[in-house]
Amino acid sequence: MFDVAIIGGGPAGMSAAIYAARGGMKTLVIEKIAYGGQAIKTYEIDNYPGFADNPTGEELAAALEKHARKFDVTFLSETVKSIENAEYGVKVIHTRRNKYMTKSIIFATGANPKTLGADGEERLTGAGISYCATCDGAFFKDKDVCVIGGGNTAMEDALYLAGFCSKVYVLNRSKRFKASARALENVKKNGKIQIITDTVVEKFNGAAMLEGVSIKNTATGEKSILKVSGAIVAIGVTPSSDLAAQCGIERCPLGFIKTDMYLATNVDGIFAAGDVRVSPLRQVITAAADGAVAATSAISYVNELGIKSI
Repeated sequence: MFDVAIIGGGPAGMSAAIYAARGGMKTLVIEKIAYGGQAIKTYEIDNYPGFADNPTGEELAAALEKHARKFDVTFLSETVKSIENAEYGVKVIHTRRNKYMTKSIIFATGANPKTLGADGEERLTGAGISYCATCDGAFFKDKDVCVIGGGNTAMEDALYLAGFCSKVYVLNRSKRFKASARALENVKKNGKIQIITDTVVEKFNGAAMLEGVSIKNTATGEKSILKVSGAIVAIGVTPSSDLAAQCGIERCPLGFIKTDMYLATNVDGIFAAGDVRVSPLRQVITAAADGAVAATSAISYVNELGIKSI
């Protein structure tokens, strides 16, 4: 029987593991692919406090894992298939081959950025292509960049980048934008931002680093190359919350898990941390903070549960 089971081994999950184990909880971490989460794909991190030497995403992820493994935590590489309730508030986690009993669960399953699927995108991700302007925008200081998307996030990213980039292009596949009228107007008023509509990206160009994007006008069929050093793909993210939904956990219309200020969900004993939950910011630093809060809340829940029934 575990006190706290954490599903997901990214920054939120590792932080939760550290806090739960240090809090005297028998702790389990289940990660199906690789520890580190989306941070692994980041070429360089310069906004995580205490790491002034700008580690790569892989290096920071390794450091987080190493720290978590200092404690008496059980780490498993398995895929969770389902979760059921047992007596006295205990949860049973089922994987393909095993089952694990726990008094509480923290969902730290993250979210995946939506990709364009354009040629060169996967190869140059982290080498000029990013899915988070606030995470990686500083690398493009005094350079030309493009933001791909037409929603509020794309507009916010464009305005953020305009603060320190030489030129910002906003590429939208049609003349219609999903962004609010106010957000769009703010972008149009910024002299460093140029909006290009009816445009799709066909290819990301460059050998080791991004050198430009091949674009096509969907109305005329005209093709051209836009010389940029950075590209922010801002077409949304998809939370990994299907398993949570199966447990009856409430989600917002976009699929992110709803939590209260203690990161508790509507289901007793289940918490959520990191990119999978409703949040105004999704970065390594906020995921780690979420993990600490969720674990502390889980500890309180388990201690109360122990007094009542176990």
